[in-house]
Amino acid sequence: MGKVMIFDHPLIQHKVSLMRDKNTASKEFRDLAREVAMLMTYEITRDLPTKEVEIETPICPARVPILAGKKLAIVPILRAGLGFVDGMLEIIPSARVGHVGLYRDPETHEPVEYYCKLPEDIDQRKIIIVDPMLATGGSAIAAVDFVKEKGAKDIALMFLIAAPEGIEALTSKHPDVDIFIAAKDDHLNEKAYIVPGLGDAGDRIFGTK
Repeated sequence: MGKVMIFDHPLIQHKVSLMRDKNTASKEFRDLAREVAMLMTYEITRDLPTKEVEIETPICPARVPILAGKKLAIVPILRAGLGFVDGMLEIIPSARVGHVGLYRDPETHEPVEYYCKLPEDIDQRKIIIVDPMLATGGSAIAAVDFVKEKGAKDIALMFLIAAPEGIEALTSKHPDVDIFIAAKDDHLNEKAYIVPGLGDAGDRIFGTK
């Protein structure tokens, strides 16, 4: 069974609150997204396996832990997920990056795929799917479907803000994935927007409307 982790770290909560403010400009919003991504990646990678190796410190020989070589792949859901990739790569620079392109039909609220490009060895990697918002859960479910179809087995998802409805839908359809969330919000409104939310994350990252 996967786990659902909601972060309570004061730095993450502070930065998310700044991102919610409608007066936060795109440049600052992007910087905050990068910083939150770094902080969340630190926690998401907590369980990566390590192995001991022998080195020479300036004082003496020592056996020390290093990463055991677990391969990672970051898979942002386009386009808003791109705002978090640079921060994650600063923590795990050897990770490969794939992309899943989805948009939500404005009438049905169902996800529509328009692009999917993943590392060839995705079945050998821990996959972190990234999207700022988990609303209805449709896009996240579709993204997990896509990467599973390509052979991925070890999958985690990272969201800035999530609605309870999206968490329930995602865990019901894919109970084996881990879910990491910076903030759990109250509900979805009649337009399937997260309340209180922060608006359209893609528009705020890229300065579009």
